[in-house]
Amino acid sequence: MSFVEVEEANPVMASAPIAPYNSSPLGNSSSPNASRESLKMEPLADFAMLPGEERVTDKEIIYICPFNAAVKGKVFITNYRLYFKNTDSETPVTLDVPLGVISRVEKMGGASSRGENSYGLEITCKDMRNLRFALKQEGHSRRDIFEILFKYAFPLSHGMQLFAFLSQEKYEENGWNVYEPMDEYRRQGLPNSEWRITFINKTYELCDTYPTVLAVPYKATEEDLKRVATFRSRCRIPVLSWFHKENHAVITRCSQPLVGMSGKRNKDDERYLDLIREANGTTKLTIYDARPNVNAVANKATGGGYEGDDAYQNAELVFLDIHNIHVMRESLKKLKDIVYPNVEESHWLSSLESTHWLEHIKLVLSGAIQVADKVSSGSSVVVHCSDGWDRTAQLTSLAMLMLDSYYRTLRGFQVLLEKEWIGFGHKFASRIGHGDKNHADQDRSPIFLQFIDCVWQMTKQFPTAFEFNERLLVVILDHLYSCRFGTFLYNCESVRDSNSVRGKTVSLWSFVNSDTSLYINPFYTPESSRVLYPVASMRHLELWVTYYIRWNPRIQHQQQSPVEQRYKELLALRDQYLKKLEELKLSDSAPSSTHLTNSSTPNAATPNQHITHLQTPF
Repeated sequence: MSFVEVEEANPVMASAPIAPYNSSPLGNSSSPNASRESLKMEPLADFAMLPGEERVTDKEIIYICPFNAAVKGKVFITNYRLYFKNTDSETPVTLDVPLGVISRVEKMGGASSRGENSYGLEITCKDMRNLRFALKQEGHSRRDIFEILFKYAFPLSHGMQLFAFLSQEKYEENGWNVYEPMDEYRRQGLPNSEWRITFINKTYELCDTYPTVLAVPYKATEEDLKRVATFRSRCRIPVLSWFHKENHAVITRCSQPLVGMSGKRNKDDERYLDLIREANGTTKLTIYDARPNVNAVANKATGGGYEGDDAYQNAELVFLDIHNIHVMRESLKKLKDIVYPNVEESHWLSSLESTHWLEHIKLVLSGAIQVADKVSSGSSVVVHCSDGWDRTAQLTSLAMLMLDSYYRTLRGFQVLLEKEWIGFGHKFASRIGHGDKNHADQDRSPIFLQFIDCVWQMTKQFPTAFEFNERLLVVILDHLYSCRFGTFLYNCESVRDSNSVRGKTVSLWSFVNSDTSLYINPFYTPESSRVLYPVASMRHLELWVTYYIRWNPRIQHQQQSPVEQRYKELLALRDQYLKKLEELKLSDSAPSSTHLTNSSTPNAATPNQHITHLQTPF
């Protein structure tokens, strides 16, 4: 079968039918078309540039396309992107790659290398693809482009600024205002007689990786908080993430206790956990340790550990067996090997199983289900891993998504990410490596990608429960890497403050909320009190083909699924008829008008009746 390379722009994808994990990923899957995100761009010769984007260089080059023959063209490098456009065929071949997506740039071949197109550059990307370019073997032809690409792809390693600080994009809404901590706590019903708001961390003195506004047990004093901080890794004390308005059970998050090999105890920490338990009269506080038991025991050797039964007698400890950042990094590497550039269909099932990726997704989802179920039944929980900024964030945010329908709205999901991931110090800079040339850094890990994958799994199992669509999830992941916005930069709030991120960069939510229609799920049906319990079994989990394999042209490109497109058309038609009906009702009550209104009513109602009927299967 011959392949034709498709246009590869910054992808922004809509919801589409996707093959389950136990079928061929290329058999009948579809992947929505890519979009240029051309909003507010300025045209410049061969491609459009963002405000603040500047061209650095361009060069004649050969793109070694993995899906068909080598393609001659020109590559342009700006301070934001690498853009390639072919010049030798009628079929357009383009690449539009934000430099932040690049993980590694290597020289391919040498001056004496033999073979066609054996001399050039190989680029490893963070978004499941690799790019290879060939140049002429004469006069060090690749030296200049290699040095420029290396410099602008890794600006922090060269004393330069990330593009987010150079961007001049303007939007009507300021996305930095999406999340206001006090507004979110009030929405949850705080403060109250059981929980209070404290500003003890307003200058980050208690914990430099926590936000400034924290919710703690009403009976805990500021001195209590300081003493507990000395016994928790990185001073990340147990604080409230979510409050159940009906039964007053809570989700709290923290880091591991500093028990060590000698089995140290801290009376203040033990009493503090008891205050969390007593707040709503929970008989036994459940502590969910995200780690495998053996890892938690091993952490004692480095001064960490877990809550022992003898010290925490009113608590029950449950290990969730979710592996560490290194295991997840290796799992994603294996997944990339089997999906790019080609999928070996004859061994697809065994290859996918060998990556263990879906197995890790299952364990994360399963842990979050346990947390949500316990809180829903009226018992308060504490969630932690080692430092409380990776697996802990996955578990608390997914459990909150299951329990609280607000987080399943477009705005609410933005608040959830700002609160549980960005505010509570998930180490985005370390895990993603923004602007950093050290591609082999052991701190890199796809923890946030894994969370978004879990959210996608939930949207597939509950297609009417989420206001947002798959396109939003893909846009979030693309800009996790792009460095176009300030939202995911740096490791914690204190560092973002010291770098004036809010004042000097644009928020991703400014961009998203400038046209929310792109991210709305037409099948969404609000259900305020519904708790979602996804099925976390391998039979019900799917590989997210339209994300992980989207670069393969055999994934048919279309803007939307036909069902979604038709449904949107019907909704628009209904709105037109209802608007017309309203206009007729408001018109003069003359006999002719009355006759027209009456005669129009049945016809106007008909589309609505049909649409109501169409909603039933969904």
